[in-house]
Amino acid sequence: MLKLYGFAASNYFNMVKLALLEKQLSFEVVPLFGCQSPEVLAVSARGKVPVLGTDDGFISETDVILRYIEETSPQRPLLPESPFARAQLWTIAKEIELYIELPARLCYAEVIFGGRPTPADLKAKARRDLIKGFTALAQRGRFAPYVAGERFTVADLYFLYSVDLARQVGEQLFELDLLEGMPKAQALLARLAQNPNAQRVAADRDADWPVFMARIKGLGRTAS
Repeated sequence: MLKLYGFAASNYFNMVKLALLEKQLSFEVVPLFGCQSPEVLAVSARGKVPVLGTDDGFISETDVILRYIEETSPQRPLLPESPFARAQLWTIAKEIELYIELPARLCYAEVIFGGRPTPADLKAKARRDLIKGFTALAQRGRFAPYVAGERFTVADLYFLYSVDLARQVGEQLFELDLLEGMPKAQALLARLAQNPNAQRVAADRDADWPVFMARIKGLGRTAS
């Protein structure tokens, strides 16, 4: 059986978890926080999650895990058949990761975790990059009704678990609605929230959140 290592408060962990649920694959969740301990490094060379445990060994990095899942379990596909269409879809996913999720992550300590204010230079960079990232998403996304068209795909995994967090950053730090002028994208967030598997993932995330925050605060005390 596949084993998914990570924790339910992680958006990347949840991307893989929802993919496994949507493809109706059997898997076991193994709680694991990213760090540099020998136990974690034994399954993840960078000490990061998520990690997928297979009969052949461990696989790291979310996009690589998603590709593996699709290649080994092509039923209920999350990618189109055409190589060109696949490339276009992965481009959307990668742009969401690089130009929406990562800029927003610069501000997570302040917005999501209630930590120290984001340094002014990083805050300015995040604002600039987020605006560009959402502009690209508006150009590439079809939202008909899903990000890439009529079917739920890996692009929707990145959209669901990156855009909403980035939107919180935009609203709280910059007084910007980054989805303004994108009503179909807003409708898609609402649609995905009604997905039974996404609701299961959300419930697990909400249950795990207090444990995660307690760990974050504990690490803060240790570092100070």
